[in-house]
Amino acid sequence: MYRYAIRVRTTDDCMIKTITNKGLRLFYEKGNGSKLPTQYVPKIALFLDALDAVASEQDIIAIGGGVHRLTGNYAGFWSIKVSPNYRIVFRYYKGDIFDIDYVDYH
Repeated sequence: MYRYAIRVRTTDDCMIKTITNKGLRLFYEKGNGSKLPTQYVPKIALFLDALDAVASEQDIIAIGGGVHRLTGNYAGFWSIKVSPNYRIVFRYYKGDIFDIDYVDYH
């Protein structure tokens, strides 16, 4: 089991409101990355921390990682590249992040 240092999160300082992927939620809430691919956990940690600090769409763009808006079935979502096949996808609304998922949508 892998454990990572995470900062204490309170409702007031979190921009992330909902996480749909159980592995991401376990990692975000408890620092337990055992349900995620080991080689990508450090990268996922950086992206989650960056999303938790987002205050505007410009902040999302500044994250990098090939971040872009999606269309089609994922219209309204943003995507960040984690690996060649996997992405973190999420919705942004009025300064908050919702519906974070870890998907292979190719």
